[in-house]
Amino acid sequence: MHHFRYVGPNLHCESVDLAAVASLHGTPTYVYSAATMADNYARLQRGLAGLDLQVCYAMKANSNLAVVRHFANLGAGFDLVSGGEIRRVIAAGADVKRSVFAGVGKSEAEIALALENGIFAFHVESEPELKRLSHVAGRLGLKAPVAIRVNPDVDAHTHAKITTGKSDNKFGIPLAAAAAAYEAAARYPHLELKGVQMHIGSQLTSAAPFVEAVRKVAPFVAELKARHGIQYFSIGGGMGIVYRDALASGQAAWWDAQPADQRPLTPEAYGAALTPLLQPLGLTILLEHGRFMVGNAGVLLTRVEHLKRGAGKNFLVVDAAMNDLVRPAMYESYHEIVPLHRDTSRRALVADIVGPICESGDCFAKDRQIQELGEGEFLALMSAGAYGYTMASRYNTRALPAEVMVHGSSFDLVNARETFEQMTAQERIPAFLR
Repeated sequence: MHHFRYVGPNLHCESVDLAAVASLHGTPTYVYSAATMADNYARLQRGLAGLDLQVCYAMKANSNLAVVRHFANLGAGFDLVSGGEIRRVIAAGADVKRSVFAGVGKSEAEIALALENGIFAFHVESEPELKRLSHVAGRLGLKAPVAIRVNPDVDAHTHAKITTGKSDNKFGIPLAAAAAAYEAAARYPHLELKGVQMHIGSQLTSAAPFVEAVRKVAPFVAELKARHGIQYFSIGGGMGIVYRDALASGQAAWWDAQPADQRPLTPEAYGAALTPLLQPLGLTILLEHGRFMVGNAGVLLTRVEHLKRGAGKNFLVVDAAMNDLVRPAMYESYHEIVPLHRDTSRRALVADIVGPICESGDCFAKDRQIQELGEGEFLALMSAGAYGYTMASRYNTRALPAEVMVHGSSFDLVNARETFEQMTAQERIPAFLR
């Protein structure tokens, strides 16, 4: 569920007409719903209410400082994958002490930064990393809290580029080798064994892979609790969101109309499947969801440049491009695209919706049906709150887009559109070229 809907002919986010945002701040612009994020966080907590739960928002999905502060105010910790993300948590006034640091290639500088700011735990990906952690912690006179990431070899049945729990993925230590890794970790003087971690992939639309992974790993977790006194089990994130019919999915009527066996995975179904498996462990359970928390909470606003009619093909050219939202080009992903002003009297148009970048891959949708639109009218790309701005680039020397957050009937610019001067501020022409 989310807070984007038509009020009369105009698309709103909460109580804000999105055309007003586009008119004031221009396009391309990302718009985020604070209420949707808060609802998602609350539903996740209620869905697993029988557990001692700690939600660590995976901020790689959307690391805007306002988004981070919002989740911190709601009570979340954070799942971090770089020194930059640690610094973002600090800059947002949030608490690193409730956060975990993941990733396969943590540098010594990043490890030191995390330790100095009291990180809750490191999620360790390899035995060489254990040695590095102990070395840096010893140098600082500290102990590094660790949880080893176990790879359960479970097929998440998701896109090949976002699966992480198979044996041929780069992540984690195979379950069969995990006991030896914990024994090795226990011998390092500057490490503290704190938990176990796993994560099998992203955009999962069924609870079954989660259940399979937990069932495989839970007996090992129980053994570690008895042997090493671990305190928590992190089951990662990965719950998927609705991309098709994304606008309708925010409405109860749409939800009720779906066959029970075809409804998208919800926090309620996720919790009902996993709580009985996790509760007997008697441990704190960490969740590290990102896309579920913010994906349907954001849209990308764009303006129509013109309609280009080709030989047997129409191209609706917009001012957003693959540098602003790379998911369609990178993952062949689907985003629903809707007009900010809906006019049912207009004829339908079938067109490829494309950006202005000099790449054939700069295409948001192929042969998409939409109402006829003219130059200067606005569109919204739905379900763009996750892996949108965080994956944006300056390709073709295009400025990074603006970001806006909506709260009820008000909206705030939370990241101004980049200027050319900001884009080139660190570049220098050497003396021999002058």
